[in-house]
Amino acid sequence: MGLGFSWVKIYFLVGGTSMRSTKQNRREFLEKVTLGIAGASAAISGNVVAATAAVASGEMPYRTLGRSGEKVSLLGLGGFHLGLQRDEQESIRIIRTAIDNGVNFMDNCWDYNGGVSEIRMGKALQEGYRKRVFLMTKIDGQVKDVAAQQIDESLRRLQVDTIDLLQFHEVIRPGDPDRIFGPGGSIEAALAAKKAGKIRYIGFTGHKDPDVHLKMLYTGFQQGFTFDAVQMPLNVMDAHFRSFEKKVVPVLVEHGIGVLGMKAMGDGFVLRSRTATPMECLHYVMNLPTSVVINGCDSLERLQQGLEAARTFKPLGEPEVAALLEKTALAAAQGEFEPFKTTHNFDGTIHNPSWLG
Repeated sequence: MGLGFSWVKIYFLVGGTSMRSTKQNRREFLEKVTLGIAGASAAISGNVVAATAAVASGEMPYRTLGRSGEKVSLLGLGGFHLGLQRDEQESIRIIRTAIDNGVNFMDNCWDYNGGVSEIRMGKALQEGYRKRVFLMTKIDGQVKDVAAQQIDESLRRLQVDTIDLLQFHEVIRPGDPDRIFGPGGSIEAALAAKKAGKIRYIGFTGHKDPDVHLKMLYTGFQQGFTFDAVQMPLNVMDAHFRSFEKKVVPVLVEHGIGVLGMKAMGDGFVLRSRTATPMECLHYVMNLPTSVVINGCDSLERLQQGLEAARTFKPLGEPEVAALLEKTALAAAQGEFEPFKTTHNFDGTIHNPSWLG
């Protein structure tokens, strides 16, 4: 698992005047990163998940969310699909059934279904359910005022005083990190919200390009800031094309940043390739050093599938992983079954630039 040349370029070219200027500082940093990648590679090949997953058969496994120390369920409940369900009560039933079965990681976003997803989750978390979950949501705003407004709207919709993890959503353009961390950027709103007790941890998400993730991480490092969690597509196709698994995950492990996997089945596109089953898709991502595998569920049947995957998961051996990757290699080579990487069809902020501010 090597250090890609594109990442090296990012580490030396990003940031302008805020970049470390001496060769010595650059060399020291890269030495640390290289050591981290080596350690992460060893952890992956040694099935680090074996040490973090629950050993009791039939129970929900829990893992630690990076250096935060928070215990989160291996399976997380995706928020987007909850708003697609026509029946609000059915959405609430899905959320509460998930929690009753040990799922404590709740995913959501300010822009999901025009706020419907957050509103439904807020209703579901009444009657004592809030205290049983680790609640995450995302904002699109990249400037301070817009981000602050979106944070407050999410708090109202979710009917909570505090969001456990707030993430900058859709960091997909090379310029996004500079804007978020620039003067008057949304990082200022997030840090202010954290100081005020509105949020506890800060992360970011994106589905487009691992190099943009690396730029976001390093832009934070440049300013003395390390994210608590990072979310990205991880699946059997990703390993072959613009791979977040190969480029980003080792850096997160080295820095103690929680790894949030999404799109295990690529919104169904991976399944259309007929190269892997739903259970193989979920187990593959659970075999990585992921803290949580977020699964979109628009029905109780889909939820049960995710629960079964988490409860039956056992670390995969190298031959099993190699067999999965061999089956998917040809289909994955050009990104055909990961359209969120290759098209704008999944880019909400491209179609709605006003969300960014």
